[in-house]
Amino acid sequence: MESNETLQTEETQNNVVHKTASEMSVGEWLITMLIMIIPIVNIVMLFVWGFGNADSRRNYARASLIWMAICILLGILFYGAMFAIFFNFMRIN
Repeated sequence: MESNETLQTEETQNNVVHKTASEMSVGEWLITMLIMIIPIVNIVMLFVWGFGNADSRRNYARASLIWMAICILLGILFYGAMFAIFFNFMRIN
């Protein structure tokens, strides 16, 4: 009987120690958002959270990096097309 009670106490303590992504507090998310508005630091932290140790922000960081890459590629394509149109127009005149 005594060993059963000890096992249940250890399981309860383990459940408290391990946090999942859904268990991040509001304060932790506020700190995360504060870090994300600091230039350069946000990109570094996204790489740390996304590819470092297992963290509850891992999927958020990876998704943010994917969106950044998509936006950069679309920006390059857009400005490349604008420069091509501009230089083609200048060559015709």
